[in-house]
Amino acid sequence: MSLPDGPLVAWYGDDFTGAAAVMEVMTFSGLPAVLFLQPPDADRLARFDGIRAIGMAGASRAMTPEEMDAELPPAFEALQRTGAPILHYKICSTLDSAPHLGSIGHAARLAVRPGKAAPLLVAAPEIGRWQAFGNLFALAQSEAVRLDRHPTMSVHPATPMDEADVRLHLARQTDMGVGLVDLRALKAGHGPEAFAAEAKDHGIVALDVVDAETLERAGEIIWGVCGGGGVVVGSQGVEYALVAAWRQAGWLPDPVAPARAGPVDRIAVVSGSCAPVTAGQIDHAGANGFEIIPFDAATATDTRALNAEIERATRAALQALDHGRSPLVATARGPDDPAIARFREAAGMSGADKLNDRLGAALGALLRDLSARAGLRRVAIAGGDTSSRGAAGLGLWALTATAPVAPGVALLRGHSDDPALDGIEIALKGGQMGPPEIFTDLRAGGPGGMT
Repeated sequence: MSLPDGPLVAWYGDDFTGAAAVMEVMTFSGLPAVLFLQPPDADRLARFDGIRAIGMAGASRAMTPEEMDAELPPAFEALQRTGAPILHYKICSTLDSAPHLGSIGHAARLAVRPGKAAPLLVAAPEIGRWQAFGNLFALAQSEAVRLDRHPTMSVHPATPMDEADVRLHLARQTDMGVGLVDLRALKAGHGPEAFAAEAKDHGIVALDVVDAETLERAGEIIWGVCGGGGVVVGSQGVEYALVAAWRQAGWLPDPVAPARAGPVDRIAVVSGSCAPVTAGQIDHAGANGFEIIPFDAATATDTRALNAEIERATRAALQALDHGRSPLVATARGPDDPAIARFREAAGMSGADKLNDRLGAALGALLRDLSARAGLRRVAIAGGDTSSRGAAGLGLWALTATAPVAPGVALLRGHSDDPALDGIEIALKGGQMGPPEIFTDLRAGGPGGMT
């Protein structure tokens, strides 16, 4: 027995950086993948031979249920037409969601056929996420903490996590019922039977994962349930699990280590992240050849003021490049930055979603202009929401993975109709992702390189 030919997984990412993470896991496991930033036509699909996974970058994490009703069904239908047996609704590994915003439960209701059950796998030990007896844990600095006690997620401004049990968290978002295959069943080798029992009464069945053994067994469950056609909900842990199961079955060889990207002398970065992890990374960059350029996000309330701020930041970035430094344009340096309070005050009057859209597009346009004027071939965007809007502003229509840099962060190749941007290397870094050295590592082409 072997894996079927053609695409194996088709996925929709509820945010941009998360969608890219699936592509990275598959590609660097020896299964080429492509991520489209807009629904592809036949011509664009035909440009990618031998693709084993096809994704669409979405933004449903920031949508209301009513907005999901308009966005998701056509996207799911388009992905099902790829012929991939597995439809993966990709969510954030910190379960970012609420009944009114980014509802995972509502999305599952739209994806899962009546009478069927979808596996739910959120944990991914590779990136510091574990689930034990239904409770989700995440790495905070060097300590694993329950998600409702996580220093960032417990106080998230849009979807604060006040419940670590994924069953209780999702029960607020759906009436499908959420079951669990726990560690005991997985360790005892009874996972498939436990899933079948839970699926009788629940439309979603969560899978515990804490280590390599439980990851592989979760992958066996997902392939057994969805390999002939089905829906799975979860983080990139889904692909880590599938790859582990396929390797154990002898269907997928150990991957050849991908070639490391070479160093460049300068890169440009824009950041819309407020996460403390990103703040530490910005501090490290500033001490190692980067010019940190503040960007006043509150100017997004006024078109003239925003354009003036883009022009000011672009001038400062070009000047930094002229002096051999890499510009890093940042809207904030951690959750306590006073700039956040100013932005929230402005958003209170204008609407946060509207301002975030405008801000992300502005940072993307800034990066595009900077790349063209300075001839840059490597750039980066930090922040999940910023990445989705910023990449659209760059004028890209698809991404493929080229070289890993850190768990959850890779260099990607941008595909564009603009010859000046086609083939540009770009990294998309979520707020919680990457080591302190991530920006210098991106410049060096990998960890431990020159700074």
